[in-house]
Amino acid sequence: MGQKTNPTGARLGIIRGWDSNWFAGKKDYAGKLIEDDKIRNYLNARINKGGISKIVIERTLNKLIVTIHTSKPGIIIGKGGGEVDRIKEELKKLCGKDDVQINILEIRRPELDANIVADTIARQIENRINYKRAIKMSIASALRMGAEGIKVKVGGRLGGAEIARSEEIKQGRTPLHTFRMDIDYASTFALTVYGKIGIKVWICKGEVLGKRDLNPNVFAGGKADGERGGFDHHHRRDDRRDDRRGGDRRGGGRGNR
Repeated sequence: MGQKTNPTGARLGIIRGWDSNWFAGKKDYAGKLIEDDKIRNYLNARINKGGISKIVIERTLNKLIVTIHTSKPGIIIGKGGGEVDRIKEELKKLCGKDDVQINILEIRRPELDANIVADTIARQIENRINYKRAIKMSIASALRMGAEGIKVKVGGRLGGAEIARSEEIKQGRTPLHTFRMDIDYASTFALTVYGKIGIKVWICKGEVLGKRDLNPNVFAGGKADGERGGFDHHHRRDDRRDDRRGGDRRGGGRGNR
């Protein structure tokens, strides 16, 4: 089950909160859901190189609050906050609301954010950097910043090959069945001249042992209380087991040959 279920969706209500926080009746629900999708698609296209991790949308009676989690807040804010004001006016036209508030939260450690890591790998592949080199650089950065494990899977015409294939490179541990394990997941694609390359990233940030506040804006750019950082001596036996299955330490694994 853990291999097929979205790791973020599986942990909703346990250690992860929802990215859309509002309530609607049967009549309004579909419209608000479509509006959320429009806002996210618009902002991701509008702020193409802004290092966006996630967009949290909250609604009160007549107010729309959009919180953008980003590794590059300066690009979104613009000179003297002019860019944010322009985005706010555009969102008012898009949603037809008068009261729109935009908050920007900086991600302190972008190396531990799956969306930003996947986007970085995609941009590097589009710039014709070797996919293995791009992945291994991202893995090394994540582990250096204290991730317990990271797994990256790419699929498509890798390196411009005629026949599409998929490759997986992983290091450390990413136990997908353990619900208290904080696993960040992202899926994106690189648009190359020879076709699309799909990219999936799983980053394990450690166990959440205490009760966590499920508001997704609370944990912007940092580790939660009760979360473990780095490798723990209790888990060394599990790490060795992962290495036998094709981890990186012994040079095994299909993706490392």
